This record gives sequence, C-alpha cells and structure tokens, in this order.
Amino acid sequence: MRLCLAAFLALTSPAAAQMQSACIALAEAPARILPAAFGDRLEQDTVRLRFLGHASFALETPDGRLVVTDYTGYIGNPDVVPDVVTMNNAHDTHYTDHPDPRIPHVLRGWGPAGQPARITLDLGDLLVRNVTSDLRGPFGEGARANGNSIFLFEVAGLCIAHLGHLHQPLSEAQRAAIGRVDVVMVPVDGGYTMDIDTMAGVITDLRARLILPMHWFSGRSLEVFLARAAPRFDVVETGLPEIEVSRARLPARPTIVVLSPALLP
Repeated sequence: MRLCLAAFLALTSPAAAQMQSACIALAEAPARILPAAFGDRLEQDTVRLRFLGHASFALETPDGRLVVTDYTGYIGNPDVVPDVVTMNNAHDTHYTDHPDPRIPHVLRGWGPAGQPARITLDLGDLLVRNVTSDLRGPFGEGARANGNSIFLFEVAGLCIAHLGHLHQPLSEAQRAAIGRVDVVMVPVDGGYTMDIDTMAGVITDLRARLILPMHWFSGRSLEVFLARAAPRFDVVETGLPEIEVSRARLPARPTIVVLSPALLP
C-alpha cells in the first residue's frame, strides 16, 4: 500500500557492549516522520537521516554529532567533517583507504586477516557497535569471513541498523546480538547482496518499523523491490533526501520510506 507523505505524517559484540546497549533487550515501542533540513537544530529525542547515495547515509544526533555510513571519502561539502564514519570492504564504493584525517573516529568494519572487527564506541549520547557477517568475494567468487559489519547506532532512544553489504540471512546468534531494531537501512539491489525475496525476509524478521532502501542501481531495481514488498509493508516515496525520526513518531505499521539521494549541502 502506497501512502502520500502527508498521510504518513497524520556477531558478536563484546559483552561490555551488550551491557551498555539498550537495544539488546527486544521490546515493543509506542508509535511520524517529518521533512528535515540538514544542519538545523534537532529536538532531544530526534535524529536526522539523509541518504547521500549508494550505501551512504548521514546521521545527525540531537547533540550535533554527525555519522556517515559506508564512507568513501566524498560526502559533498568538504567543510563538513563527520565525528564518526563507518566503512565496509565489499567494494571501493563502501570504503576509502584515505579518510579525511580530521575525522576523530574512523570505524572499519573488517578486522585483520579475516578476523571479526569488534567495535564498541560509546560517545555518551551515541553508541556505535557492530555485528559481523561473511562476504562473498568480488562478483560472487570465493568468500571473506567477517568482511561485512552490520553497524548499529543507539541514539535518542532509537536502535538504528545499517545492514551494509549483507550476503546471507541472519543467524540466530547474529539476530540476538543485533537486538531491537527501530530503523533499518537495507540493500535492495536484488543480486549483488541478496535476492529481493530473501532480503524482504530479513527485514520482516528484524521487525523494524521504518525501512530505508539503499544500494539500488537503477529506478527499475528499486521499483521491483517496492512491488515485491508492498503486500507486507506500507510504502512512502517522499521525493526528499532527508527525514527526522523519533521513537514516539515511528509508524505503527512497518513502512518503507524512499529517500532521494543527495550529497551534503
């Protein structure tokens, strides 16, 4: 079911990370999403998400921190310096070997020699942690153990997941380590990661109330995903690059919100 925006508005993290995490305990939450403007002041219970393109999102916190996912070194405005960037090494469209040296926290989602990256970054108002998964090699050849990180951002009472370059359904252990998910950024290319029906199953299992498609290479691949997903989810095509989200304004029914990619102004 497609809604207009106006209608929509009316594996393994360390044990210490689990102790700090408010999202490990699965819980039901109460249930709006607003148009946004990058850099504007946010209410204390609200985050802003901007789709930069491919698998990159900018996440702004109420305290003014900026996180960029799947950082490639170019986000638009060169004067904007993120506080945190995350990266995956599926392809060079998901990382850079030369991050801006001004960035305080550069989080690489892969460890040395196939070992899992174990990330827990607690900045007080923001907790960033990861759960790893395996990657296929380029174009499906070979495999790289623990080459992908599902990055989890806990901020303003929200549990936000970025699935990265996910290549297989989640195991029970991965699902437990992820915990509650309110918002999920999900690759919907239909082949480079997983086929659409399998990915839709992952989304259903996560039970997020807000789903943000990413990693689509043409309008056609996105349309196929939306058509397949429509029976299970509401769909909102905003025509905007950004939204503001709070726990209290999450939709009651799981909803896919399509953002139009735009770099930082």
